[in-house]
Amino acid sequence: MTASPHGDAGDGRYGEAVFPPGQAGEGERIDFGALAYDDITMARLRALGAGPGWRCLDVGAGTGTVSRRLLEEAGVASVLAVDRDVRFLSERPVPGLDVLQADITAADFGPGRFQLVHARFVLMHLPEYDRLITALAERVAPGGVLVLSDAVDLTSDRTPDTPYTTVMRAMWQGLRASIGTDVSWVPSYPQLLRAAGLVPVAAEIHVPPLLPGSPISRFWADTWERSRGAMLATGLVDDTAVDTAIHYLASDECAALSAGMLTTWGRRPEKALH
Repeated sequence: MTASPHGDAGDGRYGEAVFPPGQAGEGERIDFGALAYDDITMARLRALGAGPGWRCLDVGAGTGTVSRRLLEEAGVASVLAVDRDVRFLSERPVPGLDVLQADITAADFGPGRFQLVHARFVLMHLPEYDRLITALAERVAPGGVLVLSDAVDLTSDRTPDTPYTTVMRAMWQGLRASIGTDVSWVPSYPQLLRAAGLVPVAAEIHVPPLLPGSPISRFWADTWERSRGAMLATGLVDDTAVDTAIHYLASDECAALSAGMLTTWGRRPEKALH
């Protein structure tokens, strides 16, 4: 998605098997997601205090839209943008932006402590999410915040069948089988952040409107094209169903609810809790 933690092609982790960063148009696909979600993300980060003097860690920074806006709009002191593939970050350097090619799942990942640690559309692609949340919480300086955003699937057995919902269900099942994406545990974020020692913890959800030609509609259409093979492998859809859903997204007939972005945050106490 918007800030996906791409890595070296070939090992299948982080979604490279379906969304390789070297594939033509991948940066544009990520940026469509950024256009849909960046304003919401930035409003939350600034409300939590991100501003002058803050050192920030942006995990799975993707094309770096959030990292750059933290510097240019919030005026933070610095941003360390981490990704397993940094080609998009290296293309657009700005003052205060440091780029690190690294794997956050590695045991030796420890770039210091920060007033803000942010990861968006990253952990949903990774196993051991509870361990990783604890590890990211340890990167938060006293008084700082950890902010995690991931997708939540708003389709269910009671959701009316539309071309969108049919293909979206196949997408989640196909991505889970092919690259391990699992959004079923995302609603447990608040409890996981609290268990990691952060307090207070809160959460909110944003659902962008599916309008013809909108960034989120173009993001989903592009994502379906790239994950078509994984979706077909589920047996839930065929090529005609995928093509119909893509045309549906671009039409005025679209009447569906996009996947939401659940954002959860927690603060590292200034003093140890007793």
